[in-house]
Amino acid sequence: MSMNATSSPDATPVVLVGVDFGLPHFDSELEELGLLAQTAGLNPVARISCKRKAPDAALFIGSGKADEIRMLAQMHGAQEILFDQALSPAQQRNLERHLEMPVNDRTLLILEIFAQRARSHEGKLQVELARLQYVSTRLVRRWTHLERQMGGIGGRGGPGEKQIELDRRMIAEAIKRTKDKLQKVKKQRQTQRRQRERRDVFNISLVGYTNAGKSTLFNALVKARAYAADQLFATLDTTTRQLYLSEASLSVSLSDTVGFIRDLPHGLVAAFQATLQEAVDADLLLHVVDASNETFPEQMDQVRKVLGEIDALGIAQVLVFNKLDALSAERMPAVLQDTYDVDGVAVPRVFVSARTGAGLPELRQLLADAALASRQNPAGGDLDFEGDIYQLEQAPPEKRDD
Repeated sequence: MSMNATSSPDATPVVLVGVDFGLPHFDSELEELGLLAQTAGLNPVARISCKRKAPDAALFIGSGKADEIRMLAQMHGAQEILFDQALSPAQQRNLERHLEMPVNDRTLLILEIFAQRARSHEGKLQVELARLQYVSTRLVRRWTHLERQMGGIGGRGGPGEKQIELDRRMIAEAIKRTKDKLQKVKKQRQTQRRQRERRDVFNISLVGYTNAGKSTLFNALVKARAYAADQLFATLDTTTRQLYLSEASLSVSLSDTVGFIRDLPHGLVAAFQATLQEAVDADLLLHVVDASNETFPEQMDQVRKVLGEIDALGIAQVLVFNKLDALSAERMPAVLQDTYDVDGVAVPRVFVSARTGAGLPELRQLLADAALASRQNPAGGDLDFEGDIYQLEQAPPEKRDD
């Protein structure tokens, strides 16, 4: 993943920690966690990883490794520890006591980034809901004033259970209010979708791993000015525009959705249900892939995992391998259009550069063929692409080194 992320001089120095439990996607260099930390305004000053068969129930990493992390943090002047995996409330609390400094995990980091980036009313509500649900499980750790309540006759008592219950009730009420507001937004979106359906509009949604270039591609196709930057989660809000396809002499609806990432917090997936509904209701998904990233197969798997969570895997897809201009000479494709094997299915693929425009004519032709096929088959079902796409679907997928 290539990014020019830099931390400001006054950014909080943090130590990054990763634990290898033998999973295939373990990032030994903690590169993605570092990019997330910089995106959130933190400054990674040291990184450490270790191997374990299973998490330690109390400290996640064990007391020996915790001592090593504390020494590393003191050596580099770190003020916070950041884990690449999700911690339980008890593990987080125990680690903070042992390390004597704040400890956070990947889940809270992603929530923090989403909170910083949300611009629309709907986006802010979605992030607020996810954060409230996360904090509700960590009341004892976050509400330090609870441990200072007095009990007995002039003596210091334990944690105030009544105050904890009050805080829980307040958060539960806030969650309910936020859900009610989101429900109203969902109804508004449903009304907009019904209007598009009445106009018989072919709906296309862009999906993909964060920083794959979805917004840049969106802008290139519809000449829009949606915010796009070389950073994680540059935009969170769904933007929909009309795209006129001269190749088919018709207009389609194109939507840019929030990017996905490994271990995307389930609370965020649930909270962003209204936004991700654009993908669920689409007639065609453009799965945008960062072809320049050597880990793109794993990123594709993560996108498919989230699509499965929102019941969108059954929607027809076209793979858009973006950032063609960033590929090295030995990785350049022989042709811009072919198929790619996904779970034994030959999925149409096109190589493009949203930045330079290479491959966009081929992509537009694919979209035109799909829209025309949909008009010829208004009852629904699998799209029977015409011309080149149909032939590609019948041919065996080409094998590539990339």
